Amino acid sequence: MAWATAWMIPPTPPASDVADAGLPQALPLAGRDGIAPPAKAEAEAAVALPVQHTGSISRRMILIAAGWIFILLAVGGVALNSALTNLVSSQFDRELEESLTAMIASTEIDPLGEVYYNRILGDQRFLEPNSGFYWQISGGGFQPYLSRSLWDSPLEIRDDVIATDPIYYDSEQFEDERLRIAQRTVGLPGSDVQWQYVVAGSREELDLQLADIRAILIWSFAVLGIGLFIMAMLQTWYGLGPLRRIRRAIARIRTSGANRVTDPLPLEVQPMVEELNALLAHSERQAEEARTHAGNLAHALKTPLTVLTNAAAARSPDLGETVLRETLVMRRQVDHHLARARAAGRRAVGLARTNVMDSAKAVERAVSRLYPDVRFDIDGSVEAGAVIEKQDLEEILGNLIENAAKYGGGSVFVTVDAEPDAEQCTVWIEDDGVGIPPDKRGELFTRGARLDTEKPGTGLGLAIVRDVAEIYRGSVELGESEDLGGLLVRLRLPRWSG
Repeated sequence: MAWATAWMIPPTPPASDVADAGLPQALPLAGRDGIAPPAKAEAEAAVALPVQHTGSISRRMILIAAGWIFILLAVGGVALNSALTNLVSSQFDRELEESLTAMIASTEIDPLGEVYYNRILGDQRFLEPNSGFYWQISGGGFQPYLSRSLWDSPLEIRDDVIATDPIYYDSEQFEDERLRIAQRTVGLPGSDVQWQYVVAGSREELDLQLADIRAILIWSFAVLGIGLFIMAMLQTWYGLGPLRRIRRAIARIRTSGANRVTDPLPLEVQPMVEELNALLAHSERQAEEARTHAGNLAHALKTPLTVLTNAAAARSPDLGETVLRETLVMRRQVDHHLARARAAGRRAVGLARTNVMDSAKAVERAVSRLYPDVRFDIDGSVEAGAVIEKQDLEEILGNLIENAAKYGGGSVFVTVDAEPDAEQCTVWIEDDGVGIPPDKRGELFTRGARLDTEKPGTGLGLAIVRDVAEIYRGSVELGESEDLGGLLVRLRLPRWSG
């Protein structure tokens, strides 16, 4: 039995399907009252809608930089202040320790068991009353030996401490003068007494130095922080400059008719620009496809409409037959172009992923009701997926499987992912009919071509299958089935490996 391509003619889709398919629709003109067309009003409303956003990148970058600057400067300031404070305080303590060492080296025990200086200390501040520097030697119940600068006012020290190495502590003994004290316990030759050697210095000079250091740190870190913040703002402004250039380039596309972003940009944003250019190219292809569909459909309908017009004007006696014949031709063209337009429109929505086995079984259940005497076998991978909308895949498989059932000998064999190692997912549809000679196979992809005119059909089945498959970057090939002896249809679609 000769092979023919046919598929049940679907009902004419509503206008909404045409819009979803991407075909341009005729826009109603404004009425006499000046009411704007609905499409224009919707476009203006869409433009007026506020664009949602998640905040400013510049603000985020500046706030992050400001936070890190504050934290690092605060931690660094505290650490530096602590280090300088310890350094200055240690220097002051070493000065007290040097005086303490000079005291110990200059004292001896007299015949009465008391200490005395065998030479006078060279620091003049110990001789001036209330000079801020004092020394004192005490122990063993003897009267404390005081420097002249104390003016008979002994220092309050830690008598219960035995410190072979100097210890340092602060004293609030004098109301108007805070003291820093260095104390050491020493045993002198010829004496069993543990003598407490003490040197005290006023903290006024030390505190003034520390205050000056802290003031310098505060001002320098404040200036440094402000400078770093300004640098962060400039860095943010300069770093986001390419995004502003992209915005201006997009504005030029909208206003000047440019179709690509061609400005030289940094490597970090170049991938985004490439994706944007790819999106613009994709939109251009979609618009061109829509214009092509509209033009092809208009061209295809022009001849039948001319025939109908001429027949009506001439009052042809076979006008009824002419109308039926030409409207059938027009409907074939409409079905064909709508199928292509729907597939192109759904492909533009996003990357579709469909399980091939599920779609094949769904089609087999539907076709088996129309051909209960035909035996259907489906085998192959249950996980194989293709990059195609489910509706389009089922329409393709429906055409192919029904044709195999209609024009075969009673057996249809469907193999899903017949070539598992190939880059594309391949579906084989085989039947046990008489097949098609190789020189006739190419004719079946012509719109309206039928090799078997005895059975009903429009002759658009394989043409629609081929066009929809090519929209998804697939292909359809005809061959000879080695197992069943009839026709073999190889449907190849991009594989979904997710």
